Amino acid sequence: MEHNTKPVNAVEMNGIVKVFGNRPVLDQVNLEVEKGSVHAILGENGAGKSTLMNILYGLYQPDGGTIKINGQQVEMKNPSTAIATGIGMVHQHFMLVDVFTVAENIILGQETTKGGAFLDMDKAKQDVLALIEKYGLDVDPDAKIEDISVGMQQRVEILKALYRGADILILDEPTAVLTPQEIDELINIIHNLVNDGKTILIITHKLDEIKKSADKCTIIRRGQYIDTVSVKDVSQSDLADMMVGHQVNLKVAKTLMNPKHVIFEVDDLHARDVRGVEVLKGLSFKIRSGEIYGIAGIDGNGQKELLEAITNMIHVQGGTIKINGKEIQNTTTWNTITSGIASIHEDREKRGLIPDFSVEDNFVLETYMKNPFSIKGLMKQKAISDFAKKQVQEYDIRPNGCEKDLIRGLSGGNQQKVIIAREIANNPDLLIAMQPTRGLDVGAIENIHKTLLDQRDKGKAVLLISLELDEVMNVADTIGVIYDGKIVKEMPQDQATEHEIGLLMAGGSANE
Repeated sequence: MEHNTKPVNAVEMNGIVKVFGNRPVLDQVNLEVEKGSVHAILGENGAGKSTLMNILYGLYQPDGGTIKINGQQVEMKNPSTAIATGIGMVHQHFMLVDVFTVAENIILGQETTKGGAFLDMDKAKQDVLALIEKYGLDVDPDAKIEDISVGMQQRVEILKALYRGADILILDEPTAVLTPQEIDELINIIHNLVNDGKTILIITHKLDEIKKSADKCTIIRRGQYIDTVSVKDVSQSDLADMMVGHQVNLKVAKTLMNPKHVIFEVDDLHARDVRGVEVLKGLSFKIRSGEIYGIAGIDGNGQKELLEAITNMIHVQGGTIKINGKEIQNTTTWNTITSGIASIHEDREKRGLIPDFSVEDNFVLETYMKNPFSIKGLMKQKAISDFAKKQVQEYDIRPNGCEKDLIRGLSGGNQQKVIIAREIANNPDLLIAMQPTRGLDVGAIENIHKTLLDQRDKGKAVLLISLELDEVMNVADTIGVIYDGKIVKEMPQDQATEHEIGLLMAGGSANE
């Protein structure tokens, strides 16, 4: 008698359909995930990959299709059903209580009691420590969430899922907010989990991380299933081409710069952070017309405060900030905009958008009071709508025709496109781009890099602040390395090496 030895998959999703309003977001999508594997879900911004995983976790109900977990068909009514079935999800934006400790967050809603009524914190802490030890998730259970790094907070979210008994773990864009060192640590943690028999699903569009961590990869494009491939059999270029449906240049084509006069200058800048600690300690640099100046550094060396000082969101204690020879430090945010500076902030939700406004209203946040959007104090809705429609087409913001929708309904990458389109439409003399491609797919990254170069070639000054060293090396003409609140060295891009910049970023010297 023959036995069917085909192993049972951890997850099977067949013919999944999801429609929002009258827009199909997923159209007959299939997914098969082997037990004890790392499976990547790859797709452009707005392709539907997060929606698919939200259906698996019970946050959305499908309009068609079936779900099987370990061979058993399940109706995922809500996240409680998913958790009971052994599924955990770590969202891109963490769901933690800042003033609680690590251990308190992990056991929240799943508290251990003694005598039926009293919280047994000692037993809970022992259980948490056992998980920390088992999977190498090194984090202090007594630390408050508000006092630990983003990478550590992510570990808390993973521990939370494991504490609830998750065997299948969904990680939504897990590396979007991590430093390169934290990314390497996360990949080690993922391998530890798989070695213990866990199944990991990663929603991502970072091709190098798929190559480093995943066994299989399912590609979704515009809500449709394209293919499932074995990661070892394909190159990063193959994955990029499948994801966007055409060939993508992973390296930006760039002409030599032709710099002219100095447009922007920061001299001997001193500033403090929200705790009153000095974080900018005499920082200086200049950017010329027709130049992209890239700042490379590990997060937390003053990049955030530099952007806030330039945009007048914080006061500086010393030094000057000049645009076209005019000092603007310690004035107003409005003065920054009217002086010819446009900025793409790293935190689009807090600094770039108003989530409960429509897409078209977010396009005119800085210009709604100007002609043609406003005449004699009256808003001209048709002019605003026409402008928004044009930007949506030009920047391929999806879904097409989203102008009247609330911007919170767009994917993170499409929200980023709205900000970039708006800031460039302001025709600035200086464009500041801080982490402009965070959370974007390779097709969108290629377009944004081309946009920055286009601004440079039009004679604008561009300040690129990025934690992605590859991005700085690829796009900038001049690179300044920031360490401990200062630019410690400047170099032309063609004379820079990753090794030297890496040493300088860590506080070493180029002679080591």
